[in-house]
Amino acid sequence: MSHERAESGMTEPASSSGEPSEQKASARSAQEIQSWIVDYLARILEKPADAIDVTVPFDDFALDSATAIGMTGDLEEWLGESVDPTLVFDYPTIEKISTYLANPN
Repeated sequence: MSHERAESGMTEPASSSGEPSEQKASARSAQEIQSWIVDYLARILEKPADAIDVTVPFDDFALDSATAIGMTGDLEEWLGESVDPTLVFDYPTIEKISTYLANPN
């Protein structure tokens, strides 16, 4: 886990065996996922969370590819489910990606 991730408190605690929890993305609501992404971007962009519009495309946040990949990696850890980094292109807003991750079927 990166130093930033450890300090961010954004990941799920490990189980008693020391392994990450194995929670499926669908076990999280779209609202929970959306809140996580908003909080993550607010911290990265150094903006208040209420300044992050969930309907604005990720491109408008001027994220570089390394930040987008880092976000999906941290999100993957938090969800306990694989998250393809290209999802930010397939579902280009916080609202859309959150809805997809909560209901991937």
